[in-house]
Amino acid sequence: MNQRGEIDGRPVGPDAWQALATVYGHFTAMQVRDGCTRGLDLHLARLDAANREIFGKSLDTNLVRERIRHALGEVRDASVRVHVGEDTMLVTVRDPGGVPAVTQRLRTVRYQRELPHLKRSSGFPQEYHRRAAERDGYHEILLVSEDGTISEGGITNFGCWDGSTLVWPDAPALAGITMQVIRRGPIPSREATIRVADLTGYRAVFVTNARGIAAVESVDDVPMPTDQTFLTTLTDAYEAAPWDPI
Repeated sequence: MNQRGEIDGRPVGPDAWQALATVYGHFTAMQVRDGCTRGLDLHLARLDAANREIFGKSLDTNLVRERIRHALGEVRDASVRVHVGEDTMLVTVRDPGGVPAVTQRLRTVRYQRELPHLKRSSGFPQEYHRRAAERDGYHEILLVSEDGTISEGGITNFGCWDGSTLVWPDAPALAGITMQVIRRGPIPSREATIRVADLTGYRAVFVTNARGIAAVESVDDVPMPTDQTFLTTLTDAYEAAPWDPI
């Protein structure tokens, strides 16, 4: 599939939609399979809440669904992004994405995003740290405060397994859709302060984003515990979540 985009329902070239994707606004990203996505209500609620906060007005979520369907056309499986500006909406359609095939190596970075609850194009510092980490052989960054308190990944949520409960950072972070879908499921969840120094005391650590769940192999080259039985259970619980027709 060629990458393509539509602005307000009209096809445009990549120069236009790539430019719009970086302007003042917000977005959500989803995986679509057979014309459906997990947590559609969460995506729509995210877009509406962000629109109210940023632009002071609600968003027509039925229009969002219509624009996604129009951009998909006959395509049934895809990676979709919906970017919302003050007076325009961009929908991009790309090849479907899957969960990383390898366990993830994370590098900690002393950095906190401004307004982390809003999903928007990443700023220069965040992207700088991500690219630097990738050049050095890491897969993702882990944002931490000066005392090592973890908030989130660069483009992921971060979670731990203590043997009975999923533990998520009690820190400012984006509430990712995959994380929210997991928290709706059967595995108990709680929030707590998580520091880098505490990680080896957990049974497993993992990251989540629109592509799914990936186990974490190491943080700053410190090996992380891996409970494969739990990770299989977590993945199965997520995959059991319903797909919502767009």
